[in-house]
Amino acid sequence: MAPEVLRRNYGPEVDVWSAGVILYILLCGVPPFWGDNDEKIAQAILRGGIDFSREPWPRVSGNAKDLVRRMLDPDPFYRLTARQVLEHPWLKNADMAPNVSLGDAVRARLQQFSAMNKFKKKALGVVARNLPVEELDKYVQMFHLMDKDKNGNLSLEELMEGLHINGQPVPESEIRMLLEAADTDGNGTLDCDEFVTVSLHLKKMTNDEYIAAAFNYFDKDGSGFIELEELREELGPNEQAILEIIRDVDTDKDGRISYQEFELMMKAGADWRNGSRQFSRANFSSLSKRLCKQSS
Repeated sequence: MAPEVLRRNYGPEVDVWSAGVILYILLCGVPPFWGDNDEKIAQAILRGGIDFSREPWPRVSGNAKDLVRRMLDPDPFYRLTARQVLEHPWLKNADMAPNVSLGDAVRARLQQFSAMNKFKKKALGVVARNLPVEELDKYVQMFHLMDKDKNGNLSLEELMEGLHINGQPVPESEIRMLLEAADTDGNGTLDCDEFVTVSLHLKKMTNDEYIAAAFNYFDKDGSGFIELEELREELGPNEQAILEIIRDVDTDKDGRISYQEFELMMKAGADWRNGSRQFSRANFSSLSKRLCKQSS
């Protein structure tokens, strides 16, 4: 989020900032502002300053860096407008730009992005299976209320219709992001398990009992730690991505994930890995209340 969001005084210029953050990540695979928790990320945003020294930035064109820099100007008065972004030479002359590989580092970072999402979604799925029947039932009722053709899957159209019927002014683009983020089997629809899993993610987990059950699912040998081999078993053979997950979640750097480190990951607010796919929590919470009232 733009620095003026943190200062609670902002306008439409924040959207250009967010697009600039996304562009930065697409070009190098990591965010421009980062920290171990939400507070440190906010401090980094307020400090400002963009690092163009690390790989692959030396190989990125001057025009691309100029666009990123001007989209991430901390002063909204001087930040480019959306129209100015579209008129920028890097976008206007895209067909003339050389096709330069950004290298294996960016590819590995984006693979890690995907693997971390998969890790957290699996954990949320375990949480869902351990919910009390009455809590799980409200999400299941929501699902069946929206599943108009009763085929056991929510299509984009059903999601759009369900949100519209319940008075939610949610843009189609956000509904598409919800569908893409939750569709773990990639079939273009949400089954009930996928819907419950993303609902829990949007709700944000706070119950330690459920998080413990998820941790124990990954800790196959009961050692009290999630280790490399246990991650490989769940996430597949992408060694580089798994090592990156360990690096990010393993705060004490002992090569494994403790319960405390896992809990911190599960309770963390929306970080850069999920930001571009996150559905509005406020909209979803409001929808949940309406649907639960209708089905009760």
